[in-house]
Amino acid sequence: MLRHGILGLLLYGDKTGYEIMELFHKSLNYFWTAQTSQIYRELQKLQQSGFISGTCVKQVGKPDKNVFAITDSGREELQKWLLDRSVSLSTNKPLLMKVFFLAEIPPADRLTFFTDLRDECRNYLELLRPVSLELSDGAVDAGERAVFWRMTERYGIRNLEMTIEWAEECMKVIEKEL
Repeated sequence: MLRHGILGLLLYGDKTGYEIMELFHKSLNYFWTAQTSQIYRELQKLQQSGFISGTCVKQVGKPDKNVFAITDSGREELQKWLLDRSVSLSTNKPLLMKVFFLAEIPPADRLTFFTDLRDECRNYLELLRPVSLELSDGAVDAGERAVFWRMTERYGIRNLEMTIEWAEECMKVIEKEL
């Protein structure tokens, strides 16, 4: 999936690895995490697969930089992925695995767990608020894409709000134990 995220970002124009990483962290990182090293590794794989091309640009007084562009086969790969009707609703949820076994720690620590979860979700919500502004800051040409960015943003916000509500319900149950 990281490869498709990078291909999608390159639809907005040619970019250096650094620019891709920055744009990734301002947009996709809110729902798909990747380390800088993973992004650069994936860029190499995409180039080897012929999905992107790289051009070395000489700079005066600065190191040369590689500028990447999506190729026709890269566009085809992205289209193929987008048209694939299968939707992965992953059942791997580390949070729920932990909650399942939470009875193994003292009640006060259980309460702390859910308090921390609620607070982390609240903080993340605050980070999401400027996302639409960052996406519209001119780094990319939004056009009709903006409506889909907002759909993605809304999903993230609703998911965090639901998790906060759920954590508070769990906290009430645990508080009865104390």
